[in-house]
Amino acid sequence: MINPAVSGTSLQRSVTRRQPPATRLPPAAPRARARATADLSRHRVSPWAYVIRWTLTVAVAAALWIGWLERDDSGLTPKTGVGYWLGIAGGALMLLLLVYPLRKRMRILRVIGSVPLWFRAHMVLGTFACVLIVWHANFHLGSINSNVALAAMLVVAGSGLIGRYLHGKIHHGLSGQKAAIKEIVAEAQALKVTICARLPVADHALAQLSAFVRLAAAAPQGIVAGLFFWPVLSWRGTLVRRRLIADARQAIAIEGRRLGQSRRLQRGRLAAVSELVTLHIAAVKKAAAFGFYERLFSLWHFLHVPLFLLLVAATIIHVFAAHFF
Repeated sequence: MINPAVSGTSLQRSVTRRQPPATRLPPAAPRARARATADLSRHRVSPWAYVIRWTLTVAVAAALWIGWLERDDSGLTPKTGVGYWLGIAGGALMLLLLVYPLRKRMRILRVIGSVPLWFRAHMVLGTFACVLIVWHANFHLGSINSNVALAAMLVVAGSGLIGRYLHGKIHHGLSGQKAAIKEIVAEAQALKVTICARLPVADHALAQLSAFVRLAAAAPQGIVAGLFFWPVLSWRGTLVRRRLIADARQAIAIEGRRLGQSRRLQRGRLAAVSELVTLHIAAVKKAAAFGFYERLFSLWHFLHVPLFLLLVAATIIHVFAAHFF
């Protein structure tokens, strides 16, 4: 949900503004273009981050797949040998998961690393702990207390995946710094100015962009209503983006023939406009969805903490029962 104070000023005020069609950039456009380029680079993820992420994903999937195939022939047992120590290692990683919430709340722990660093470690360690515990159980069910501990771990792991997705929606990547709604709206407005300045059909483009902004500003406050609204908004954004790029392609081609521009120059102009349109649509959608995802994240956090405490309790009971009974 877009902040009403913001949508009533920055977003809605821009709806009534008209940018005259122009083939040259107005005085404010170079600054808007530079800002749009900076915003685009900030929202992009480093290629190395994708490599590391997919490497870890493939490694975890391979470990689970191999363990499942060899579950009857590996000889692992939770009570002795390698299987026992896999359980100890998995339990130790679970204890390390507590460092992240402690680091967020205790300034004295600043010497051990930043909050974003421990957020990443929280996710990675939680994933590895799940793999080790599943190998520890050798992909079989056991006693009642071990089954309860295993079920609690899988529930918390699934909850963590949901939380990671929601966290990314209201933060700039994994930086741990909450995205400001006014900043997102300002980005959208700067992009709108630049888009219209680069298009021969600026009035038509402005009308479509403004209509999409009005639709985003009417986002419902309720979580249930929002679940039905966001697919509609996403579909509308995709439709607006395709129409604007199609209109830009036609207008740039006509103007290019009139001015004798090369096809390479026309493709460059179209690529620049397409990139700005895509980023503008994404910025408006993110501004509209910010409040919705923030409410979902609060609800998730309210449920995730008790689930994690339940996991800790189930693990302690399981370890006690395994060693003393």
